[in-house]
Formats: sequence, structure tokens, C-alpha cells
Amino acid sequence: MQPGNRDAILMALLAAALFGAVIPASRILLYDIGPVTLAGLLYLGAGAGGLVIRRFTNPEGRSEAPIRRTDLPWLLGIIAFGSIIGPILCMVGLTTTPASTASLLLNAELAFTTLIAVIGFREPLGRRGLYAIIAVALGGLVLSYDPAGTFGLSVGSILIILACFCWGLDNNFTRVISGKEPAQIVMIKGFVAGIFSVCLGYAIGEPAPSLIIVPAVLLIGCLGYGVSIFFVIRAMRVLGSARTGALFATAPFIGLSLSLPLPGENPGFQILISLPLMAIGAWLIATEDHDHRHIHGSSRHEHRHSHEDGHHDHHHDPAMKGVVHAHTHEHERASHTHSHTPDLHHFHDHEKGD
Repeated sequence: MQPGNRDAILMALLAAALFGAVIPASRILLYDIGPVTLAGLLYLGAGAGGLVIRRFTNPEGRSEAPIRRTDLPWLLGIIAFGSIIGPILCMVGLTTTPASTASLLLNAELAFTTLIAVIGFREPLGRRGLYAIIAVALGGLVLSYDPAGTFGLSVGSILIILACFCWGLDNNFTRVISGKEPAQIVMIKGFVAGIFSVCLGYAIGEPAPSLIIVPAVLLIGCLGYGVSIFFVIRAMRVLGSARTGALFATAPFIGLSLSLPLPGENPGFQILISLPLMAIGAWLIATEDHDHRHIHGSSRHEHRHSHEDGHHDHHHDPAMKGVVHAHTHEHERASHTHSHTPDLHHFHDHEKGD
């Protein structure tokens, strides 16, 4: 395993651990806060987290590529689907769905992320990836089945599944601009979505939360959304949307383990069927190996890089050798063979069988 891949995998797993704790924590907070207001406060915390991370990771603004005007359509899509619509649907669904069930339903995000990546963005994925999608989708259907609900599905489960679709869009939009400064992305989407959702909660008459618990909500949002999203974006640079999503799919299992001690949490026999299916799906994608001769077409882009990674040998000030920095640079056409993932430099088309 290449060092870059190992670091990206660790970041994705850490992001999953932080995000997995949000669902059970939110289930408790919903006793005192309306769902829309809670979603807004969590993202305000995420925005604050992005601001703090930026001060530590890019204090001089030189080691990361900033958001440009051409990135704004993708950023608006990220904010709308990933930070406003998705979280609100999830929090409303969580008001009638046990936290343990909701935690495992979040695995549907992996299926949606992968399907959108492959169909909509032509991200390469082999047969193992297809099997993973089937396994996770079946696990989600088993877990959300409710004989007393409409068509066998509870309304809360449907809302959480729709939230996962929104986050699947968010993940793929984020992958497109993952070369840009992740802390800046987190900061913008957190503050914009947070202010919008808090105002919406006030407009629809949700009661104002107690000032005593607001700091706790902001801290949960800072870690569970802000820091988590930062690590996800960094992982996407190397692993692509589908593979990062597979590793991030461990979040529901963490959420489940934290949810079981809560009052009223009794997920039932369905977990015995869905849990192995979802675990198999995540394992299939995370262990996929991709190695073939490929061509790098000439390109021009801007992102964080160094001159010791094998893909950046353009002329530069000798003093910058080994220093991580960001600027617009060009890549000449090249052809070689090595193990790779759909990172910023390997998002190429594939012939049948590759």
C-alpha cells in the first residue's frame, strides 16, 4: 500500500468515527431542539471547525488552492444537497426512527455515492464494486422494512434514505473540487447552511434551544461534521468518491454501537441480516485493487502537491523541492503502469476489462 493511500484510508476511517457519533447524540438532543434548528446549529459548528482547521493547516494561504469562480456551481450544489436538504431530512426522519436503525440506514449513502459516481461521473469501478452496491442496498432495505408502514417502509426510514441520496450527490460534487482547500469548503458550507437552517427553523416556529446546550451542539457539529468533512475531502483526493464512501460506511456501525444503550433502542432481528451485508459491501470496495497501463493526457489544474510524488516534475524554484504548496501547473502526456485509485490524476476512461 502506498503511503498516500494509507494516510487517506486512515483519514476516511477517522472521519467515519467522528460522523458516526452524530446520530446517537442528535437523537438525544432532539428532545429539546427542533430538527431543522438542530441541523443548522450542527453546521454552524462545522463552519467554526473549518475556520479553526484553516488557521492550523493553511495559515498563510499558500499550501492549498483557493476556491475559484468556476468552482461555485459545485459549491452551491454541495451546500444545497449536503448541508441543507440532506441534514434536515435526516433530522426529521430521526424524530420517529430509533438511532440504531438510523445509523445503519446511513449505509445507503455508500450505494448512492457509488451509483452516482459510476453513472453520472464515470468513476471506474469493477465487479467487486457492483457486488458491494448490491450488498449495501439489500442491507438497507432489510433494515428499513416496517410491516406497519406505508408499503412496508416507515416514513422516518424513507426520509433518512432520501437524505443519503442528497449526501451521495454531495460526495460526488465534493470530489470534483476536492483539490481545493478543504477547510475553506467546510467553512463556507458550514456557515451558509447553518445560518439558513437556523433561520428556517425560526420561521416555521420551532422553539429556541436552551442556551445551556447550544455549546454542546456546536462542539458536536465541529467534530462530527466539520473535522469529519475535512478528512473526507482529503481522502477523496486520493481514493475517489466510491472508495472513500466505502470506508466512510463504517460510520453507521459506530453509530449503532453508541445507540444501543439509549432508551427505546431495540433494532430487532433485522440487524442480524443487514449488518453482515453492509459490512461485506464496505469490505469489497475497500480491498479492491486496480492496476493497469494507463495514459495521462496533458492537463492544467491547481491543487496541493509536492515535487516528490511522481506526478509533479514541472520546473520550479529549487527551494520549493519537498515543500507542499499549491499553484496552477501543467502535466505533459504520459503513459505508465502502477496501482492507482481515481485520484486527481487518475480519473481516466477505461476499456472493457480494465
